[in-house]
Amino acid sequence: MTALRCFPAFAVGVILSGVAAPAIAAQCSSGWTGTINYSRTQALSDNKTVDRVSRKGTETTNFNLAYNYGASIAVRAEGGAGLSAGRANIAMTSSSTETRSAQDQDVCPLTKQRHEVSGSFVDKSETRGSGNGLEADVHVGVNDDGTYTVSIGLPEIEGVLSGSSSASYSGQCTPRKGSNRSIPETPIKIDGERFSTDGDERFSPSDPNRLSGSFSKTWQNVTQTLSWNLRRCGPTLRLVDLRFEDMRFPRWNDWQEITEQRGTIDGNRVRVTAVVANDGGEEEAPTLKFKETYKGDKWDGAKPDSSITELSVVIPAGEQREVTFDWDSSGYAWYDDGRPRLVQRIRAELEDRGKKVDEQTKNLKVAPRPLVLVHGLWSNWRAWETWQNILTTSHSYDWKAFPVGEKPEHGRMSTGEEVGSFGPTYTIAQNAFELAKTVEHAQAERNAWHVDLVAHSMGGLISRRYIHAMMPGYADGKPQITRLVMLGTPNMGSPCADVLSATLDFLDKPMEALRELRTDVVAKFNAEHGERKGVEFSVLAGNILPTMCKTVGWNDGVVTVPSARWTIADAVEDKVLHTDMTGTPPFSSFVKPRLAKGPKAQRATGGGSGAASGGRLMLIGDDETPATASDKPDFVKLVKLAPRAMVELEIPVSEGRQLGVNLLAASVVSATLIDQTGVVVGSNLTQTPQASQPFRSIVVDRPVAKGVWRLKVENTSDTEREAVVSTWSAR
Repeated sequence: MTALRCFPAFAVGVILSGVAAPAIAAQCSSGWTGTINYSRTQALSDNKTVDRVSRKGTETTNFNLAYNYGASIAVRAEGGAGLSAGRANIAMTSSSTETRSAQDQDVCPLTKQRHEVSGSFVDKSETRGSGNGLEADVHVGVNDDGTYTVSIGLPEIEGVLSGSSSASYSGQCTPRKGSNRSIPETPIKIDGERFSTDGDERFSPSDPNRLSGSFSKTWQNVTQTLSWNLRRCGPTLRLVDLRFEDMRFPRWNDWQEITEQRGTIDGNRVRVTAVVANDGGEEEAPTLKFKETYKGDKWDGAKPDSSITELSVVIPAGEQREVTFDWDSSGYAWYDDGRPRLVQRIRAELEDRGKKVDEQTKNLKVAPRPLVLVHGLWSNWRAWETWQNILTTSHSYDWKAFPVGEKPEHGRMSTGEEVGSFGPTYTIAQNAFELAKTVEHAQAERNAWHVDLVAHSMGGLISRRYIHAMMPGYADGKPQITRLVMLGTPNMGSPCADVLSATLDFLDKPMEALRELRTDVVAKFNAEHGERKGVEFSVLAGNILPTMCKTVGWNDGVVTVPSARWTIADAVEDKVLHTDMTGTPPFSSFVKPRLAKGPKAQRATGGGSGAASGGRLMLIGDDETPATASDKPDFVKLVKLAPRAMVELEIPVSEGRQLGVNLLAASVVSATLIDQTGVVVGSNLTQTPQASQPFRSIVVDRPVAKGVWRLKVENTSDTEREAVVSTWSAR
């Protein structure tokens, strides 16, 4: 580099040396315009524990320091001698906290007994300051070898210092009074900062009059960063900045900047702001075009840009203006074909009289909506234990699962921990309150204004109760719950609940969660809970079994197809057992296609009201009579099983067309049915798919003669178990 020219303080000099190479012959001698940002951060912590002099106690010290200094410098060309003026907006905060706690032992003269004494001391200090429109020294040095340096000098600013200290004591022989003292705010001067790049930055030979880049340096827990976007001899209009903000849940209109690492959540409103500067001497009225660009995308890089919006702005000479609009991010976590979209690119193009004069493109990460998972009867959050891995492999680690009950402090439903537990449970309404806690936790954790629900079995009714009675509304007009996906939900009740609830009532062991699944109770529930508030409903119905619990018709072992389909238009049938619906295959074939919807697909999807589905629940032996809770079992027995024990029951059987045995027990309990001739006619054994179902049964689908049959009930576990056995017959 040749000898430097000297410039006045708070000015910028452009250093050109030698004869310019042909590749950079287009360099000009005017000053630079643009923006330079500077930050200095420091984080320091020190934690230690040492023995006290007495060797009978310890003293622990924790120290934490956080320092943040930031400046945004507007650089303007000044005159025709290569000079520019810099003006800075500066903000600085610094806080430190030191906590000391000491424990020791002492012997008081009166008691002569050793006891614990302690003391705790906290010292805090805080410094803050700011300044706007301050003159700043900016220096750009350009070399003929294609390298350049950027240096800044920032002035001191006004600030205030405040603090506090406190002390507390315990156990002293002579009680000591604690203290609290505050240090009032004291005006101070905060030193300016100076920083420079290392000179290794290079400009593009094809565009030597535009410089942009970033430089960082870290030493002794201090990180300094300089970033710049400068140009000269360009149009009078330029884009200074492009930034994104979303609202801080749960405060509507509390906007916060979106960092590229954090991103936002699908469905959030995003405020897009472009800052435009007019460096000329006359008022200008340019146009800003915002576009969705695919340039650089692995799969769709050749796809043309699509327009988002177009806005005009009037900018007085020598000033800046912000151009802002709200953008709906719904669907932008996905492409319309269901592929995950890991990053969204938004481009701002500045046009003056129909000619593009500047542009900026910025990435925006849009993560999928949080997925709240709602378990059903005789279950808990572990039914969804594998789903976080499923979501991660389906999109990224930013797709988060929130099973209700995983963190009990944020909601825990009570529907019976496992099959065969007959203790008290919550009502659907009470469980909906627990669901509300998890939904709010998911929103706060992810800063998401909208979430999705996937509910298994009874969890669908709990979710419907929440949507109907508790779901809040937002100013954007969209429901808090975007979609409810139900897996085997008894939307018209379960005939097995009719039979087994009556059985437990007969044994004076009523169970509220089971009672609320009876067909007559759910019919009343449906009459009172018809409001969907714009939430899209979907349901998967299992049709793998032909009969269950005195009912003829395809079912999943718990819920009949008509009951699951109810009045939901988006209803799909599949050969899947009730307890297998929370596995990977139903997620891949049914759940994901309904959640992984791109922006066009989301806009095209309507509400979830649907048309009523046909089908009725029918009793075996009377095709015109619906199942009701008044059906009483022929035989009922509560069996207590010692660990590894087997009990043989005698079951009176009446003559009839069919016979069924219902077993309400944990999957570790096996049952084998033997007729009056000693022949095994059916079984429901542990470690089989049938044993994992909530409602277990053995059906003898042939005429049976009157007699005494036997049922062997075996506990294969090392803990005591209970089993409820009931029978029915079709005459």
